[in-house]
Amino acid sequence: MRLGQAGQSDDVSYVGGGGGRGAGVPLAIGGGGLGIVGVVIALLVSLTGGGGGSGYGGVGDILGRMSGVPVAQGAQVPSAAQDEVVFLKAVVGDVQDYWTRQFSASGRTYEPSKLLLFDTQWASGCGLADEATGPFYCPADKRVYLGVSFFDQLRTKYGAPGDFAQAYVVAHEYGHHVQDLLGITGQADQYSQQHAAQANAVSVLVELQADCFAGVWGHDAQQRAELDPGDLQEALTAAAAVGDDTLQRQAQGYVNPDTFTHGTAEERQSWFLQGFRAGDPAQCDTFGKGADGAASSA
Repeated sequence: MRLGQAGQSDDVSYVGGGGGRGAGVPLAIGGGGLGIVGVVIALLVSLTGGGGGSGYGGVGDILGRMSGVPVAQGAQVPSAAQDEVVFLKAVVGDVQDYWTRQFSASGRTYEPSKLLLFDTQWASGCGLADEATGPFYCPADKRVYLGVSFFDQLRTKYGAPGDFAQAYVVAHEYGHHVQDLLGITGQADQYSQQHAAQANAVSVLVELQADCFAGVWGHDAQQRAELDPGDLQEALTAAAAVGDDTLQRQAQGYVNPDTFTHGTAEERQSWFLQGFRAGDPAQCDTFGKGADGAASSA
């Protein structure tokens, strides 16, 4: 991938050196309102000016909202992470530029989110994070967190090498930020609290929508000739590698669909492709196309 015209975003910081432990107290979310399917469709229509349809962050997302202590940032970037920081600044700048344009076109204001790259235990607004946590978006402080070693793990442990595989992960997490800004995250949390038996199903829909949003950005990058041959396959390989079925099969030798929270490898690839081919966030309504079991049974 090229990103030759991408600026170096100021929204990426290295935060090495340690941090305090988060308090880990869930925040309450109010009840009432429309059903989640109607709300999400309305929010997408509001953003895109259209409708129709063909979701919470990467391998180790922290789900739910918790309080924590603020993190310090701006530590000296070690030489081993400098290239990664440069790459992340380019990707974050490009992804957020896309969503800024998209929000502006619909009369909204996009609020940027910072990405914090860390190499030790760190207190996010969603609790303590470490290298084993995996990348995640925290709605409580509206930040993306990424461990320094994750991209190496993506390549070696998950078998998904390539810069566009890495960019897919980042774009997916920023897809969660978009969901948060649109109110989708809060509605999903509220619905899950009211219908605990459907919480995993709703989580899958949120994750798949974030995959689709990542694909929409990928489409825009392709239209600007920023992608190289093979980039799309890199993203699809990464999407499959972090499917619930793939991870469970690797970890325990069998698959338990009742415990899925992110979607299967096939589903994650399919929704990324949906966004990549359509180039339209309105085509990322996973709730409208996939929520019948979760919403209509309530």
